[in-house]
Amino acid sequence: MNSHPIRQIIASCDKAISAKDFDALMAHYAEDAALVVKPGMIARGKDDIRRAFIAISDYFQDRLIVEQGKMQVIEGGGNALVIMETVLRFPDDQGGTAEAIRRATYVFRREGDGRWLCTVDNSYGTSLLDNIV
Repeated sequence: MNSHPIRQIIASCDKAISAKDFDALMAHYAEDAALVVKPGMIARGKDDIRRAFIAISDYFQDRLIVEQGKMQVIEGGGNALVIMETVLRFPDDQGGTAEAIRRATYVFRREGDGRWLCTVDNSYGTSLLDNIV
């Protein structure tokens, strides 16, 4: 499903995060969306999600680069589950660049006008289960 429109939406979001263009980024989120900021911390609603992305950018010294890897899109009932590799590049402690690859999960909802909006953004994927007892 490489040609699914959600692939292009996620690529646009990745570019917006990397460019710190939070207006463009928020255009792809539903008003009632949720973002897993980190395990145990969830931002809810576009205003909180925007603030979270700004804080994440600040944390990575405005040098976070986000790209997509392999992706699978599964549609059903007006929603789409996206399972993909999210590639993150960010400054390390030695002044270089570190890379992390996460197996992310996202949920998108098709709106009445045909647009796909992100309702759940979980770049941690199933690794959220790793610390649950």
